[in-house]
Amino acid sequence: MFTALRRFSRGLAIAASLATFTLATPALALDTVKFMAPGSVGGGYDQTARVLGKALLEAGTAKSVTFENKGGAGGTLGLAQFANSTKGDPNALLVVGAIMVTAVEQNKPQISLKDVTPIARLFTEYNVFAVRDESPYKTLEELLKDFKANPASIKWGGGSKGSIDHIGIAELASKMDVPVNKVNYVAYAGGGEVVAATLGGHITVITGGYAELAKYVQSKQFRLLAIGAPERVPGIDAPTLKENGYDVIIGNWRGVYGAANLTVEQRKQVTDAVLAATNSKVWQDNVKANAWSPSILTGDEFGKFVDEEHQRLRAMLVKVGLL
Repeated sequence: MFTALRRFSRGLAIAASLATFTLATPALALDTVKFMAPGSVGGGYDQTARVLGKALLEAGTAKSVTFENKGGAGGTLGLAQFANSTKGDPNALLVVGAIMVTAVEQNKPQISLKDVTPIARLFTEYNVFAVRDESPYKTLEELLKDFKANPASIKWGGGSKGSIDHIGIAELASKMDVPVNKVNYVAYAGGGEVVAATLGGHITVITGGYAELAKYVQSKQFRLLAIGAPERVPGIDAPTLKENGYDVIIGNWRGVYGAANLTVEQRKQVTDAVLAATNSKVWQDNVKANAWSPSILTGDEFGKFVDEEHQRLRAMLVKVGLL
């Protein structure tokens, strides 16, 4: 009898120990996470998806990850495919950003961000302004002096028309009382093209996320003049636009949405898994390397933020004449 009791007691102790271990170890909240990156391989959406995928694995909140890329129409083609094919699937994630909001406003697609589930805003990547090393402009003040005197003489290079790059330059011009229709903005489909044009002297100043331009800055091919952040960003040696007297913030936030028709519990599981991933070493290392500014916002608060972005960016698209 005493032997049986001892065995029973040992069994309880082992069970308690296992329970403690289970609580201390992150649960595999998600199975195989299927990422939709609504842009080309190597682009901003794709980079975010792949880093977050590695982070989910490192955090132990997903068993495995897969990636699909579908570019076009500012990301709205990928959005439509995601919304139609993943309803109710808690293992599906769509990478989104400010550029998708402008694409929805411009293209008016049948499927919008209202048709999927907001999970989390992750970070903001603020635009930098850079010139090639041979440029006569050493400071932003020198550049903007000529821009104010003769707007057409300064060729701004960046992403597609209606992009955050384009809207940001238009907002800066309006703060300087420069008519938006006088801005000489040259739009490019890919980051490689605008970099080549700037290095070749065909573009006066390039604007975009620091991660895309970092290697050219580090190799002294580009010289940074300013960054459109609310305050200086660690790792980026550039003054803010505010320091130069212009109350303008230019940045592209990125985040993730889940499938439509998720239950409350499923949405919480997905959100918790993503938040755990942002605490992983691989995620934190990439935040530092890419000079991303963490700006976590989840659930309905993230959805409200996106609604406000629609209003803000729609107004800017009207100002630049694209709506």
